Amino acid sequence: MRHRFERFGCVLHHLGNLLGAFGVVLLAPIAVVLLCWGHRGDGLPTLEAFLIPAAGSFLFGLALRTLFKARPLDLASSMLFCTLGWLAASAFGALPFVIGIGASYLNGYFEAMSGFTTTGITVFVGLDRMPLSVLFWRALTQWLGGLGILSFFLAVIFRGGGAHHIFGAESHKISARRPAPGLFNTLKILWGIYVLFTFAGALALALEGMPVFDAVCHSFTALSTGGFSPHDLSIGHYAAAGYRHHRLIEYTVTFIMLLGGMNFLVHYRVLTRDVKALWDNIEIRYWWRFIAGFTVIIMVDHLCRGGGLKACLAGAPAAAAKIEGTLRHTLFQVVSILTTTGFGTQDIGSPFFPALSKQLFLMMMIIGGCVGSTGGGIKMLRVAILHRLVQREIFKLRVSDRTSSGLVIDGKVVPESEVDRVAALFFAWIVLLVLGGGVTALFSGLSAWESFSGMFSALGNIGPCYISAQDMVGLHPVPKVTYILGMLAGRLEILPVLLLFSRRAWK
Repeated sequence: MRHRFERFGCVLHHLGNLLGAFGVVLLAPIAVVLLCWGHRGDGLPTLEAFLIPAAGSFLFGLALRTLFKARPLDLASSMLFCTLGWLAASAFGALPFVIGIGASYLNGYFEAMSGFTTTGITVFVGLDRMPLSVLFWRALTQWLGGLGILSFFLAVIFRGGGAHHIFGAESHKISARRPAPGLFNTLKILWGIYVLFTFAGALALALEGMPVFDAVCHSFTALSTGGFSPHDLSIGHYAAAGYRHHRLIEYTVTFIMLLGGMNFLVHYRVLTRDVKALWDNIEIRYWWRFIAGFTVIIMVDHLCRGGGLKACLAGAPAAAAKIEGTLRHTLFQVVSILTTTGFGTQDIGSPFFPALSKQLFLMMMIIGGCVGSTGGGIKMLRVAILHRLVQREIFKLRVSDRTSSGLVIDGKVVPESEVDRVAALFFAWIVLLVLGGGVTALFSGLSAWESFSGMFSALGNIGPCYISAQDMVGLHPVPKVTYILGMLAGRLEILPVLLLFSRRAWK
């Protein structure tokens, strides 16, 4: 019994440390409140919307730190701490939405979880009239969740035992070499690159004519591959509002999303003048092939159905503009979905995208970004491993069923334990997709196509789906709770969430 209490107390002590730091983070939007006082509802109500949760998070964290003792975390304890940390951060992160704009707690929690997991599904409408401090908080939740709430916690304040277990529990990726020896040096480099890209992205968008507030928010949410926008029309707002450089803005946001969807080790190598990192491993090659392949297929499909390809071949004067516009929209949407960002210049359920394109979008939701990126999904490297696994089994059937050959990726044999884990995660994905789609269909009047797309979106941390924003707001609480768990499972790659429900894990 005492040993059981020690593990439980250890997790709660570190959870208290996390909530203490999170209370300080909740104070950040107050700067926006003060700058925008009296504009679009910012004032005393929004000031309280951040002060109250900040005080609550800090005091609750202080109580946990005082009541429970610190001990080093093992792998199981780290996974429990990781899951509880994300749940607790979302619990306090929901309060600004409840206090500031009068949202129900369930909708506020849903929005906070969607933000921290960088999913981007929203249950809010009327963003163009919402207080700017609340919109900034939405964007900040995604920026913090991009590299991980706990990785930020580790980089800033944590120096206890078991740090590598915590990092592995939140970012359980296939083994890769670090940019520098030591976990904390690695975290400093990753967050340094992250901050550098965020600043550069915001500066570029501002120079292209985007309002500074919008530029900061979109840089936060594009690099984190989150997809929250301060406008109901997302990036499409700038074309609709007649911004002079709206095309350049779309290309810039596409590039920022690409940066977020790539392995940050690749960025480190490129920044240290190792440019061959952009093509010298299997994952990055698959990455470029998938982007090019999906873009070409969807673009040709759209043009053939719309007559644009025939017009181009016939030499119509307006054909070049149509081709460029279709390429821009298609590339933006492919990168947005494959990186699991979820920004839109067009609604993915709109007639702009034919049925084939919509089916490919669902496939991209599952695939996701690269390992070590801010993107969700199964990850590109795991897709490559599954592909090689199928090839190996075919080879064994063709040569001899007794042939024994290891799975080789980039000249190294992948451990069988890693192959087993990839297969297990893929199976768990399929099971959760079926369960989530079934729950949605059972508690709503949505079609099977819409129901399953909602769970695709939640589990893939992608955002867009074939459920309209109005239907999502009015969705029954049971599917909303299911999506909350799906978003968390997708972000933490399922296993830490499943461990939370294991009685033996707490023993």
